Amino acid sequence: MLSTMKNAFKVKDIRNKILFTLMVLVVFRIGSYITVPGVNAKALQSVASSGLVSILNMFSGGGLTNYSIFAMGVSPYITAQIVIQLLQMDIVPRYVEWSKQGEVGRRKLNQHTRYLTIILAFVQSIGITAGFNTLSSLNLVQNPGFKTYAMIGLVLTGGTMLTTWMGDMITDHGLGNGVSMIIFAGIIARMPTGLQMLYQNYLQNLTKSDWWQGALIVVGLLIIVLIIVTFVTWVQQADRKIPIQYTRRVSGDPDSSYLPLKVNVAGVIPVIFASSFIATPQTILMAFANNHSEDTWYQVMTNIFNMQSTGGTILYTILIVLFTFFYAFVQVNPQKLSENLQKQGSYIPGVWPGHETQVYVSNLLMRLSTVGALFLGLVALIPLVAQNVWNLDESIGLGGTSLLIVVGVAIQTIQQIEGLMMKRTYVGFIQDTRPTE
Repeated sequence: MLSTMKNAFKVKDIRNKILFTLMVLVVFRIGSYITVPGVNAKALQSVASSGLVSILNMFSGGGLTNYSIFAMGVSPYITAQIVIQLLQMDIVPRYVEWSKQGEVGRRKLNQHTRYLTIILAFVQSIGITAGFNTLSSLNLVQNPGFKTYAMIGLVLTGGTMLTTWMGDMITDHGLGNGVSMIIFAGIIARMPTGLQMLYQNYLQNLTKSDWWQGALIVVGLLIIVLIIVTFVTWVQQADRKIPIQYTRRVSGDPDSSYLPLKVNVAGVIPVIFASSFIATPQTILMAFANNHSEDTWYQVMTNIFNMQSTGGTILYTILIVLFTFFYAFVQVNPQKLSENLQKQGSYIPGVWPGHETQVYVSNLLMRLSTVGALFLGLVALIPLVAQNVWNLDESIGLGGTSLLIVVGVAIQTIQQIEGLMMKRTYVGFIQDTRPTE
């Protein structure tokens, strides 16, 4: 009876996590429709086809379309994470020391990440507002002025910090990584609109004799998306099993095991980082759009950081590759892994413990990251090339970045639910095997 009650409690705990996650996402979606005061959101329609709008709209979960209080989304937070992680690579000694202090150091780094997020969010929000106001023929901000821009900057900065806090709440009390879950929810929420636009662009205006051609295009696009989703799912779940031998073991325990390393160790984080890295320079350049739009340097920089151009597409792919290698070694630190194996009295067969193990794991990570980088770059590049070749509308939502995030987050969420269910099974098994008094 006691075992049944505890099992029921575990099921209720999992259900509460799911309901809590859904509740936070509903609150976020409601906030994405609350427009910032003093802004005419309809003016964004004239610049809706720009690459920056597409990127920021993805990070804001669709909040930029209405220029809502969540229009900035988690983009400044992701940029701050990139900066802080780069500074931990023997650049700032204090950050390097904190990175080795476990949970206490992680909290200090998170605090500094949030401080930097506030600064970046305020600067980026004013830059985007001023840039979009210029590009939309001075119709976005109703009463341009210092006070108006400062007010908009404060509102959008507050929205970014609230979004970040909601992501942390999902991570601590819900399912999955909160920041990725918010981006995932925004992409899913935009899919019905994308399907509607797909119909309007390729089927609505066709005559009966040409209708089959448009239908063929739509079916072809859906088949390609299905193939990419299947391929992404297959690669995301593939792993390399490293055999592990134990020199010290308790009686009854196995004397060997294996350490699984994902083929794509970094997951979808490099894609998110690369997109955010592209969006930040575009935001800064928008502040100079009014006075320097005809200058050569401005046009060159705009072309480089525009994913709709050839140069921007190449830069985006290179950034994905670099961040894949970088984040793989952040996720799996070969030195710490080697030290932990030694402390546990275990080793990799054929490899000496200590430095030799560190070198072996580093080389293995390089090979796996090469495959992962090629995979991420290919999946992110194909839709961009297709958009440029066939003049597809970005707002349809068939981007490789969106597909990678949706599939990656869905897999992680399913794995976390399976882990919680497995934990419940183990607890029930242990309780049921106890002798009754």
